[in-house]
Amino acid sequence: MPNFISICSQYLTRLLIVGGIWLSLGINDFTLAIGSQTNYSRIDLKGRDFAGQDLTGGVFVSAEMRGVNFSGANLTNAMLTMGVLLKTNLSGANLTGALADRATFDEADLTNAILTEATLTRSRFYGAKITGADFTDALIDRSQAKLLCETAEGTNPVTGVATRDSLGCQ
Repeated sequence: MPNFISICSQYLTRLLIVGGIWLSLGINDFTLAIGSQTNYSRIDLKGRDFAGQDLTGGVFVSAEMRGVNFSGANLTNAMLTMGVLLKTNLSGANLTGALADRATFDEADLTNAILTEATLTRSRFYGAKITGADFTDALIDRSQAKLLCETAEGTNPVTGVATRDSLGCQ
């Protein structure tokens, strides 16, 4: 029966090998891959480029995402809770079913984005570009929906739904 010291030694050796591989591959942030999901919680991602990437189910809780490029990215069922998405490019992104409560989308580009069934409660959209965005069945505060209705226009090229209709604008 192996003793405790030999088990710890084997574990430590494996940990050092994995760490060496990470360093040799140039992985310098502490993202955690969980199956096909990636966890970027509480990480500063300012200016990163995720354009066109499949980030289905990705976790970005409390992440700093100012100026990030998510254009054309698949963020279906992603968690963006308490995320800072100031001036973030989400044009053409798919955020179907995303959990983005208490997130800040101020001055974000949501042109032609799909936000169907997204949870956007207590989130802000001051100065956001929403031409062609689809908010069908999204949970959004009335005050924010009213604000978005002031500039809502266009039709989403993928879903065929008018932005004003998806927000329930009068």
